[in-house]
Amino acid sequence: MRDRFRTGRPRVRSAHLAGWLFADLLLVLALVAMGDQGDPVAAARATATPAATATATADASATASETPRPTPTPTGPRGVEHDAVTVDVTGDSSDTAGLVAQIRAATERYAGRQAAVVLTFGSNRDPGAGQAYAHTVNGLLAQARPEMFRGTTTRDFISLTDNPRHASLEIYFYTG
Repeated sequence: MRDRFRTGRPRVRSAHLAGWLFADLLLVLALVAMGDQGDPVAAARATATPAATATATADASATASETPRPTPTPTGPRGVEHDAVTVDVTGDSSDTAGLVAQIRAATERYAGRQAAVVLTFGSNRDPGAGQAYAHTVNGLLAQARPEMFRGTTTRDFISLTDNPRHASLEIYFYTG
């Protein structure tokens, strides 16, 4: 009698699905918590700065035998800024010297900083050509500013605007 109601498919128990749902929700909560964390280096710098200024502005009657406390150095991994710096370059992909000069000029005001991630969007109606142009521009970053783009992660994307030989770079710098 019992076999008459079987459909031939294995039954999925709701407890099994509830366990997977719980695991997925826990993963989402963990990702949200990690994304909400601030930059540990910036926080260490912010707490170190008032102490250093307080020590420097302490009353002048302190004796010479007192030694100032050393400023704590930040420890931990560097963070990446949330806001990108956008840079545009235009030119033929065969004119590498011209593109390198444009990248160098556009990033001049950020000299001394190190880029963590660069997302490059090559403009073209043809997706393959746009991505190839972005790849060419990303290959020239180290030539333009080796100190800024050493070890930087780059990604080649396309922008389907009808503006061939144009790339827009979104540069995410390290904090500190």
